[in-house]
Amino acid sequence: MPIRLSDHFSYRRLLRFVLATIIMMIVASVYSVVDGFFVSNVLWKNAFAAVNLMMPVVMALGSFGFMIGTGGSTLIAKTLGEGDERRAKDYFTMLICVVVVAGIVLSTIGFIFMPQIAGSLGVSDAIIEDAIVYGRTFILGNIFFMLQNSFQSFLVAAEKPQMGLVISLMAGITNIVLDFLLISVWGLGVFGAAMATIIGQAVGGHIPLMYFWGNRSSRLCFVKARMDFSALGKACVNGSSEMLTNLSVSVVGMLYNIQLIRIAAENGVSAYGVIMYVNFIFMGFFFGYAIGSAPVIGYHYVAKNMAELKSLFIKSLVITGAVSLIMTLLAEAFALPLYKLFLGYDAKLLGITVKGMCL
Repeated sequence: MPIRLSDHFSYRRLLRFVLATIIMMIVASVYSVVDGFFVSNVLWKNAFAAVNLMMPVVMALGSFGFMIGTGGSTLIAKTLGEGDERRAKDYFTMLICVVVVAGIVLSTIGFIFMPQIAGSLGVSDAIIEDAIVYGRTFILGNIFFMLQNSFQSFLVAAEKPQMGLVISLMAGITNIVLDFLLISVWGLGVFGAAMATIIGQAVGGHIPLMYFWGNRSSRLCFVKARMDFSALGKACVNGSSEMLTNLSVSVVGMLYNIQLIRIAAENGVSAYGVIMYVNFIFMGFFFGYAIGSAPVIGYHYVAKNMAELKSLFIKSLVITGAVSLIMTLLAEAFALPLYKLFLGYDAKLLGITVKGMCL
């Protein structure tokens, strides 16, 4: 039986509704992890350090998609709650157009200034070429990354979270297969790692684009729409916390890398990079829960169902608190076997990484 935004949400119903989005976000987090696994084990630690130095940069440039997706889906759910489906479709179409334009602009800026960005991060001569190649290649697919992040939220607002999960799995499998082929089989190095990721993101961004373009029976689809700066502003304000969370993680990552490259050279950057890979997967749960539950909260807020809102708030605190505790215990217990997957070839680097993770 399908779950509607207007339903009463028990713990079971709430978890069922957000589960697909949580898995979507975890799968999206796996993109960078898979790149890191193949780069580390095939190309070794210098190339791995180059990828880790540039990852926060490209993630920061793609965070605009999180803002539009999260903030826009809340606005759209609110509008659907008011019973105005036509206006919801107008907002949806306009916001996707904004994402496309922003993706083109940010990709162009990032591609042009990537050597300067790499230099500002203190990249050493030993890895700067790999860092620029990876950064420039990855940033060319930034528009797909932003679209995928946005559609993850909009599919929830359209009451199609399971479809979003299937698309994310398809994108993730594409990325994994291409990482193996491009890095291990065809020897394309960090260029191959970046290409595998952006092709996977293209799958995740293109399929929902075609679905919303051709499916007129969906609660959301593309229509002829005009620019509404007021609605755009509301979407940006609503989603600004999501964007700033991603930006803060990226900026902190850049600052750590600048210091680590001075203190411990490539070993320090590699150790921190692997810790962050596992962290990305763990954080995928919380991003997924936030994105998956936002349309539900927006709908009931407009409907003035205060009792349901309070219930959702308490359930959310219980769920996220319990998962936080479980993840902390898992991280402590499985630090060594997790990091052996990435750094089993270097005992010294493995020891540094495991100690850092446990701290």
